[in-house]
Amino acid sequence: MTTDKTGAAVTVTHEPDVQRFEIAVADTASEPAPAGFTAYRDRADGDSRQRVFFHTEVAEEFGGRGLGTILIRHALDQTRAEGIVIVGVCPMVAAYLGKHPEYADAARKPTPDILRWLDAELS
Repeated sequence: MTTDKTGAAVTVTHEPDVQRFEIAVADTASEPAPAGFTAYRDRADGDSRQRVFFHTEVAEEFGGRGLGTILIRHALDQTRAEGIVIVGVCPMVAAYLGKHPEYADAARKPTPDILRWLDAELS
């Protein structure tokens, strides 16, 4: 079981229909409360696939609990396990990748071509 800095149980789920990973916190015995997400778009790049992470947010009331790190680590681990190349456009994801060289084999820096593609996807 994964826990945050307060010891509360945390779950991360992949929601491919909405192209994001979501994190929820179980502070009490009630249903886990949604706490944040990281959004992506999948992109074909020749023979490989890229998962372009473009936005991450954690609700303000859950700030300082390490949820962003837990969420991003889980999303990147699952993406790498699926054999998909990680592209961190989101500043939080890019910073995480910069601090964790163990993802270097699975990550690529965003290029102008990727940024143009992403802009078209989101408009």
